[in-house]
Amino acid sequence: MSGGEILIVAVLILGAVIATLGDRIGTRVGKARLSLFKLRPRKTATLVTIMTGILISASTLGVLIAASNQLRTGLFELGTIQRRLRNTRTELEQARSQKGQVESELTKSRTDREAAKKQLTTAKKQLTETNQSLKGAITERSRAQAETAKTQAALSSTQSRLTIVSQQALRLRSEISQLQAQRDQVIGQREQEVRARDQIIQQREARLKDLEQQQEALVQDVQRLRLTAEGLRIGNVAIQRGQVLASVAIRTTNSATAKQAVDQILREANQAALRSVRPGASEQVVQITNAEVKQLIEQIDDGQDYIVRIYSSANYLVGEKLIQVFADAVRNRVVFLAGDVVAGTSLNPAATPDVELQQRINQLLASANFRARNLGILADSVQIGRIQDVITFVEQLKQYKQTVELKAVAADVIYTAGPLNLELVAVQNGRVILRTKNLTPTTDTPTTDTPTTGTSTTDTPTTDRQKP
Repeated sequence: MSGGEILIVAVLILGAVIATLGDRIGTRVGKARLSLFKLRPRKTATLVTIMTGILISASTLGVLIAASNQLRTGLFELGTIQRRLRNTRTELEQARSQKGQVESELTKSRTDREAAKKQLTTAKKQLTETNQSLKGAITERSRAQAETAKTQAALSSTQSRLTIVSQQALRLRSEISQLQAQRDQVIGQREQEVRARDQIIQQREARLKDLEQQQEALVQDVQRLRLTAEGLRIGNVAIQRGQVLASVAIRTTNSATAKQAVDQILREANQAALRSVRPGASEQVVQITNAEVKQLIEQIDDGQDYIVRIYSSANYLVGEKLIQVFADAVRNRVVFLAGDVVAGTSLNPAATPDVELQQRINQLLASANFRARNLGILADSVQIGRIQDVITFVEQLKQYKQTVELKAVAADVIYTAGPLNLELVAVQNGRVILRTKNLTPTTDTPTTDTPTTGTSTTDTPTTDRQKP
């Protein structure tokens, strides 16, 4: 039997024993007609029965309490346990709520970390591409020289092959003439011999045709290689292909003033070319067709603002006497208003090493320059004020320990003609926390490229803004 069954049997036996004893005591008290507390015998017997019942209940409860620890706890500590249970449930709900918040924050942190990893990967990729571009630019001149030497060798070889093929063609023509003469002489001979000679003639004619085609292809190769050799001259290059010799912002309302403006910019281009190829000389070296000049005048005589540029059409060495050029004219529009964001990025200054921080700023400026040029701005450099202002900006930026948005914004109105004058701005939580001073660029202004040669300005450009 289990402990619970033994306990029940014991309680039943105990109740039966006590009930029997109570009955006998009540019977004897009734027979003896005893009186307790001055009560009648019948009431005394009833009292004895009541006391016996109380004794049975008390003994039963005592046995249960003594035998069951859970019963004792339930009788005397149930209220306390219930209160603890309610408090525990409340704390459990709070813990679950806190757990949800922590899980949400953990998810957000993971998302931020993934975004940061992606940004880091993009930055590393951009840095790799920049390094590759730099290496390509460094080796470009060496490769051009090697290609020039290879082209000259190919030109010599092709000319030799052309001479050999021409000689073979002449020899074949002579042989054909001889064979035709022989065919006339032996016309009366057997038909088989005539067919054989005709077959030989056909083969020689096919060979001649093939050699003539090769001769024509080699002539074209010679012309192409000569043009390539002209574009890859070896020596002291004073003017490079596509170099800007003069650039002017103008507005004209008729053909006469347009012609005067074109003549003036061509004179400036001629002076720039002379300074490069023949310093101290004063003759006319710049060459451009009348058709191009006429087309340029017709394009700019409508009263609009234009940027006119004169470009070199090839590479020219020191001492050249003729410089072929071509002209280009584009509308001078407002591209950016003061305060417009040209490029932007985000970073944590305190967690970014100094070298990487400088690289991120350089990448931001390069991105701004690339976007500006895609939108038609002709300036070849980015200006961001004095170098001391930039150094101070970077030093103060390092003090921020949370992610900030770094933006390159237009310091003033920027036209197609430039200059690309920008300002660095740091924004956190939608509020500007740091910016470089908007000062006129000086000689120590940081730039990203070489400034354009021969830039001048006339008239005030229009405010017809081109949407970035």
